[in-house]
Amino acid sequence: MCDLHDQHDHEATPVDGSGLSRRRIMQLLGAAGVTTAALAAGTDPVMAASADDTPAAYTAPTGLAEDSPAKRSALAWIEGHATRITGLNTEIWEHAELSLREWNSSLAQADFLKKAGFTVEFGTAGFPTAFTATFTQGKGGPALGFSGEYDALPGLSQRQGVGHHDPREYVHDPFAPGYGPGHGCGHCALGTAAASAAAAVAAAAKKHRLPVTVKFFGSTAEETLIGKTYAVSRGVYDGLDAFLDWHPSTANATGWGSTTAMTAVTFTFLGVAGHGGTPLGNKSALDAAVMMATMSEFLREENLAPSGRLHWVINNGGDIPNVTPEIAEISYYVREGSPARVRVLLDKVIAVSEAAAKASQTSVRHRITAACWNQLPSKSFAELMHDNMRQIGPPEFTAEAQTLAKELQASLGLPQKGLHTEIAALTAPNPVFMGGGSTDVADISWRVPTVSMGAALAPIGTKMHTWSTASCAAAAPGRAAVLAAAKYLAATAVDLLTQPERLKAVKDEFAERTKGVEWRTALPEGYEPPMYEPPRWFLERTGQSWPPENITWPPRRIVSQEKFSSLGPELAPQT
Repeated sequence: MCDLHDQHDHEATPVDGSGLSRRRIMQLLGAAGVTTAALAAGTDPVMAASADDTPAAYTAPTGLAEDSPAKRSALAWIEGHATRITGLNTEIWEHAELSLREWNSSLAQADFLKKAGFTVEFGTAGFPTAFTATFTQGKGGPALGFSGEYDALPGLSQRQGVGHHDPREYVHDPFAPGYGPGHGCGHCALGTAAASAAAAVAAAAKKHRLPVTVKFFGSTAEETLIGKTYAVSRGVYDGLDAFLDWHPSTANATGWGSTTAMTAVTFTFLGVAGHGGTPLGNKSALDAAVMMATMSEFLREENLAPSGRLHWVINNGGDIPNVTPEIAEISYYVREGSPARVRVLLDKVIAVSEAAAKASQTSVRHRITAACWNQLPSKSFAELMHDNMRQIGPPEFTAEAQTLAKELQASLGLPQKGLHTEIAALTAPNPVFMGGGSTDVADISWRVPTVSMGAALAPIGTKMHTWSTASCAAAAPGRAAVLAAAKYLAATAVDLLTQPERLKAVKDEFAERTKGVEWRTALPEGYEPPMYEPPRWFLERTGQSWPPENITWPPRRIVSQEKFSSLGPELAPQT
């Protein structure tokens, strides 16, 4: 779900004689309420805050990351606990639990941090599998946050370390064969590396008496972009001075580009069931969903900018052809460069749903399941991260890791280049934002200065959300990536403690970028996050009760009350 380092629209040319950057001019125009269609894109204050003035000839600074006894201690902690770290990655990989149901995975990550001296509290923002782990050393130090995830994706089951498609869990259904869940986005490694970095920083701070509060946020449901966005709206991340994030990738890189804002919406069509052999008068909800899907495709030419994305899946289309589907659901991800641009496109998608309902004589309702902003960049934070990555070096991939990578590339018809073995150059964002993925870390980035980076876990040319990534995530490539990512995060965090001027630069840039922009959740008023009731043993282990106070339980039932369609007066008998 999270594709890091997408670039954002910006104008690199300064305004002559004004002393103001193009980004600042755009912010001022937005604050002044300029709303003409011709200036709409330029006056979007969110897009302006995400823009950048760095020239294309930019050269990344060096010497920002400094060697220190505390940093050496943090890196040594990771080296000394390498077997335990890679073991946690493998354990979570084997659980392969879906969003909102990461019972065993969240416990494994929480137990890891408890052993590292953190206090753990489950039920963050009401989510049963979300937790906050806290370590405090001394008084008056900065509060640093780390982002942990551990959910898998449906249908991406794959045997560890196998170079061709070989599902670990195959669903033997004669009518609907499929595959079980798998870590095709590498969140087993993501959460493990972040937890390891948090533990390493805590150990270094304790040894060298550096005042700090280290907070690790075990986040549920990243793959559905629910966990963090809702948690931000509940104030979970308030009080942090800096936030460090990473994501498995096909390259070792960081940057200060933005991502796309996104709204996830599910449309439910209700009709009338009936026998497929006597279809007259039935009302097919599936017909409505198919019509909606077809009509929405016609939005692409005139209504979808290059920065936008629109994708859908029919997640409930009936069970058997001989029963006209009475209920059908189609879910969309609507993405654009800012929340305001998402809303414009979303309104058009909603209009399409209403047209489909009218044409099929069904009724329709929709519910927003998730919504996030685009990520706010931090150039100064990325520069510090990059210098640490450069000094530490790329992941130490073994011959076994490179062999697996090339086998996977051959299986997928890609050039056999193996795994990325360099630290990518830090470059200015593309001046033309062409869209891409989304992340629920984005909402955090508007509340606290945030850096994101990627470490190579998957082969060059492949993609996240694939079985090939699941093959690598806990195998030799994943073992190397998780240790490297933990070092990059920990080293950068330690620099914020030992060099207060670095933290100040990061916070100053954040304050400048957010002038005139007030973050407000993109979730609708009265939003209740979706949840699954946990097993009793999980509630007992984590000290929680059910249900949490922020949801209605059980959820309201959706039942069709539609009537058969009229065919008009009966025809006279034919003679």
